[in-house]
Amino acid sequence: MGLQFSVGIRSSIGFRCGEQLHFDLRSGSAIVSSLFSFGVLRDLTKQTILKMTASNTILCTSLLFLLCFLPPTILGRMAFEKLTDYDYVGTTYYSVKNLSLYECQGWCREEPSCQAAAFSFVVNPLSPAQETHCQLQNDTYAHRPLATPQRSASMYYMVKLQLRSENVCLRPWAFERIPNKVIRGLDNALIYTSTKEACLSACLNEKRFVCRSVEYDYHNMKCVLSDADRRTTSQYVQLTDDQGTDYFENLCLKPQQSCKNNRSFLVPRIGVSDEKVSQYVGLHYYTDKELQVTSESACRLACEIETEFLCRSFLYLGSPQGSQYNCRLYHLDHWTLPEGPSTYLNGERPLIDHGEPIGQYMENQCEKATSPAPGQQTDHTLPVTFDATEDPSLNNMTRTDVNCDKTGTCYDVSVHCKDTRIAVQVRTNKPFNGRIYALGRSETCNIDVINSDAFRLDLTMAGQDCNTQSVTGVYSNTVVLQHHSVVMTKADKIYKVKCTYDMSSKNITFGMMPIRDPEMIHINSSPEAPPPRIRILDTRQREVETVRIGDRLMFRIEIPEDTPYGIFARSCVAMAKDARTSFKIIDDEGCPTDPTIFPGFTPDGNALQSVYEAFRFTESYGVIFQCNVKYCLGPCEPAVCEWNMESVESWGRKKRSLETNDTVEADDDMNISQEILVLDFGDEKRDFFKADPSTDFSKDKTVTIIEPCPTKTSVLALAVTCALMILVYISTLFCYYMKKWMQPHKIVA
Repeated sequence: MGLQFSVGIRSSIGFRCGEQLHFDLRSGSAIVSSLFSFGVLRDLTKQTILKMTASNTILCTSLLFLLCFLPPTILGRMAFEKLTDYDYVGTTYYSVKNLSLYECQGWCREEPSCQAAAFSFVVNPLSPAQETHCQLQNDTYAHRPLATPQRSASMYYMVKLQLRSENVCLRPWAFERIPNKVIRGLDNALIYTSTKEACLSACLNEKRFVCRSVEYDYHNMKCVLSDADRRTTSQYVQLTDDQGTDYFENLCLKPQQSCKNNRSFLVPRIGVSDEKVSQYVGLHYYTDKELQVTSESACRLACEIETEFLCRSFLYLGSPQGSQYNCRLYHLDHWTLPEGPSTYLNGERPLIDHGEPIGQYMENQCEKATSPAPGQQTDHTLPVTFDATEDPSLNNMTRTDVNCDKTGTCYDVSVHCKDTRIAVQVRTNKPFNGRIYALGRSETCNIDVINSDAFRLDLTMAGQDCNTQSVTGVYSNTVVLQHHSVVMTKADKIYKVKCTYDMSSKNITFGMMPIRDPEMIHINSSPEAPPPRIRILDTRQREVETVRIGDRLMFRIEIPEDTPYGIFARSCVAMAKDARTSFKIIDDEGCPTDPTIFPGFTPDGNALQSVYEAFRFTESYGVIFQCNVKYCLGPCEPAVCEWNMESVESWGRKKRSLETNDTVEADDDMNISQEILVLDFGDEKRDFFKADPSTDFSKDKTVTIIEPCPTKTSVLALAVTCALMILVYISTLFCYYMKKWMQPHKIVA
């Protein structure tokens, strides 16, 4: 049996000073391994130390006291970095299901051998709780600089760190890690450290400014500290690829430190409908905390003052109902997601969708220090972002470059086409003073720039404010970068920007062709057409999914109002749910086949609508509508249809190219569909989602017979009674035959 003793120690590797530790010399490797992991012992080999501890009790006691009296900053404090929707290869030694995120991370914190924890959850809308899976790993590739993580949906990967800082927070994780990504031009301090942990510790220990983000280059051991992150900067930037360099955001900030200026919570304007974002958040976000509050403002306040984690967003589910929670707090927002706002577009429609908004979702947004120039509106839509391969480094530009002027200022100009404007983004290699404006509209379409190296001008596509020209679907303008506020000189730059609206393409493309002065530099880009959708409304303008025959309904095909496109619909078909029967309601020319059943479309803004009375097929309650939709650049011209010797207009075709040059025809069609349930007269709204109505079309009415069901006690009593009766019957028969058998037989002489 090994020698045992007790000693009071203090440390941050699993035991505390003042507690009695009963230590068996045969397990001394645990303490020695901890000492080596913190870098306390470097000159002796681990095997030598173990041999010495096995033969010398005094040395082992000295090691324990060394742990007790070493400062925590030398040993390091335990912390975690988190990756969202990423997963590294690792060796899993323990796996458990249905733990919470914080229980999983807590288990890894308490386990000395745990190096990382992989927490995943399965989205199940039919279950009241998310099904989770926690894996503890004693080895992980996350510590290897050249390792590349794999994308993994609904995954949080937490890596254990030892940071030499007294400012390590008690939150579940101290940093959010985005591998192989950087943000250019936001550096505040540059230092060189031997490890990533030392770089992160430097951020926590920084006193000259609030360190909000870190970039660490593993190859060059370069550590960049910044007081800005993706949310606080007033510049329109994005993460760019940089193999071997990781980007980190500090999550130990106090709530009031998360923004440079005022912090507010607003509905995110990211080019995705609020309803779709709320549905995705309610289904795919892991809830950090749930509360019951009386109002949306109370839910917002709870997120603002949250200290257990850095709350970045919340979902308010409406007025409280009984004891149910109606306020969910999250550490996530759209910036945290690897795919950004496009993640919401790729989310699947919930299995159970009542057609009503799930709630109000809001995100933390940092207010900018400077207000927009007169005539410019504040915009919360998607930032102007471009692929890293298209942005040449400003540091590599020289004064002889076509994008540099005689003063040594070099310009990186990019263009982004949106639905209602052209955004011209400019970055410079040093602060610029002057103005940027549309040529010929210097008073109504301009931005004054004061000592800034990143700025943007929005060119409106409609009206005369910016004088944007359009020819055959191509919008163009000329932009001037002028140093002086009044006088234009040879040092100024002129750029020709152009947006081509190609309806057959769904990708944003970017091209750039530099030309020497005094000619202009041309920049081309193409926008993305918005997806249409079908909505069926009742007379109260409410979206419906179940109606009765003869109900007056409005059939609408919609696209966003703030888009330069128009739409036309043709080849619309109504089909039974089992697809056995179909009926064409709009023909290939865009005309109604029978206006008494389904009239032609009429325009309503950018939408098309038709008012009709609900109908269904004889063999199916479900009716599926499918339409072929194409785009026009501008309003579409109606088709002239003949019906009963009368001419009727229906907006089911594009403008004729012979009448105007502003219409661009798309080569590809877009098909959209919508399903609705139509009941007969007298039918109640039954649960048509649990059984296919097409299999029950022969049942016109439902008769429910209500009878009292026997209780469990009555059934048991009946069973016992029957058993007793059978037993009595058997006993009677047995007694009868026994008595008869025992009676002596009479012998007749």
